[in-house]
Amino acid sequence: MVDRPLGRTGLQVSPIGFGAFKIGRNQNIKYPSQYDLPSDEEAAELLHGVLDLGINLIDTAPAYGISEQRIGQTLAGRHKEFTICTKVGETFDNGVSHYDFSSEAICNSVETSLRHLKREVLDIVLIHSNGEDLKIMYDTDAVITLQQLKLDGKIRAIGFSGKSVEGAEGALPWADVIMVTYNLEDQSHEDVITSAAKVEVGVLVKKGFGSGHLNPVDSIQFVLANPGVSSLIIGSLNLDHLKSNMQLASV
Repeated sequence: MVDRPLGRTGLQVSPIGFGAFKIGRNQNIKYPSQYDLPSDEEAAELLHGVLDLGINLIDTAPAYGISEQRIGQTLAGRHKEFTICTKVGETFDNGVSHYDFSSEAICNSVETSLRHLKREVLDIVLIHSNGEDLKIMYDTDAVITLQQLKLDGKIRAIGFSGKSVEGAEGALPWADVIMVTYNLEDQSHEDVITSAAKVEVGVLVKKGFGSGHLNPVDSIQFVLANPGVSSLIIGSLNLDHLKSNMQLASV
């Protein structure tokens, strides 16, 4: 499996990234079946196994429950082996998402993520949209705050994880990385992915399996066949499944 460049960031990422949602949260989920949160020991075994498979991109967020804390506790000694992508704008408390795109909230979120992940610098920080993509970008201080945090050396690359094609397009002038939904049933972002490649903005794909409803074999081959895609984020609690996904990505 050959790593791919993440736009102009200078980072090289594995074509399969690990989505760390399931190690931190199992409430209010969109997956087809419920699951138990792994124990600390199980989560640690999984995270070390992910790196040992050759996956060098881990995607997390404050809204993913205790995901950031578990990554920091488990992989602090191996942080040079992987790129971490986290987010700002959304938190999850008592089964409910809360959104705050103010400068103060974003600065506090970054400081908390640095502490939880045991990092001095965050590799990638994306705005975690609530669906009001353009309003967040144009009517709040979210973008300018991330730009300043990048200038301050707290973040290497910034970007946007949105809900709409218009949001992804709106992020291209300022983002280093965008995260978009792209799969066999939803190809609405295909032109944006092409546009991102032209301006050297890295593209991370979420929901490549349609939140678990699509066939992994066909899905992986479809997503990674697009040359503008840097990495497909896959969430799993099963190392064997991840290993088979890695093999498919190498075909």
